[in-house]
Amino acid sequence: MAAPTVTAPAAPVRPAPQNPTRDAYRWPARVFVLPGLLIVAVLLYLPFVWTSYLSLTEYNGLGDPEFVGLEKYQAMFADAGFATSLRNTLFWVLGTLVFPVGFGLLIAVLAHGIKGSFWYRVPFLLPYAISGVAVGVIWTFILQSGGALDEALMFLNLPGADLRWLLDAPLNTFVMIAAATWQGAGVNALLFGIGLQSIPKEPIEAARLDGASGWTLFRTMTWPMLTPLTTVVIGLSIVGSLKQFDIIWAMTKGGPGASSETLALTMYKETFVSNDYGFGAAVAVFLTVVTVAASVIYLRRQLADAKGA
Repeated sequence: MAAPTVTAPAAPVRPAPQNPTRDAYRWPARVFVLPGLLIVAVLLYLPFVWTSYLSLTEYNGLGDPEFVGLEKYQAMFADAGFATSLRNTLFWVLGTLVFPVGFGLLIAVLAHGIKGSFWYRVPFLLPYAISGVAVGVIWTFILQSGGALDEALMFLNLPGADLRWLLDAPLNTFVMIAAATWQGAGVNALLFGIGLQSIPKEPIEAARLDGASGWTLFRTMTWPMLTPLTTVVIGLSIVGSLKQFDIIWAMTKGGPGASSETLALTMYKETFVSNDYGFGAAVAVFLTVVTVAASVIYLRRQLADAKGA
């Protein structure tokens, strides 16, 4: 007869030990963070709350705002000029993602691995040191009617000398995106170059031994390893394109008429040129919501893809 099996009693479950060090530093850490939170609240949140209130009022900068509810938002969405600004802003977002980011990546990949590659990137990086207004002035000299580009095309007997680069829409928006590309591609190339240098060499060498090269090597190995940096670059590009102002103001001031305005220019002109603070505030609130929503949706999608990988 087999002996009965004796089961040892289960060990009592003890609570996880507390970390007195972490608890001791929790409140001091909050005290140190508090000044930064107050600065953010004063410089960002409170102005946004005040702007949101102004968007519900009729106000010309003098006297007291008169509450009108959602009238300014209704007028904004019914305005044909707002639709043009929204279209041009979309052009800027798409153009900034394709050209400055795309050219920056291309420059970084072509220069990567070349001895003294930094000096190949310097000519593309120099325009980034120039202010947006200066970039607009330079490109206005090139693209204005009878400007440097028209003279060069006429001298070389090439087509395009009769084009009104800054006067016809949406051509004026496209050439201003080209100016922004000239300014921004270099810094994107620098960022992508740093990302390429941080990629470990062992997986790349293993892929080369397996026969991968050229586009296949870049698509299957290099590009996935650049994903974290690409997320940052594209996120910054989206936010920057939604707020683009200085180059457009220096080159066309949103004209002729309002044909090249973006949401940022519409906000400025309605507030400080037309003195319609309520309408300008409504555009500002709409632009803020779009910018935050675009950033959050993009980052959440990238983080979800990273977790699923």
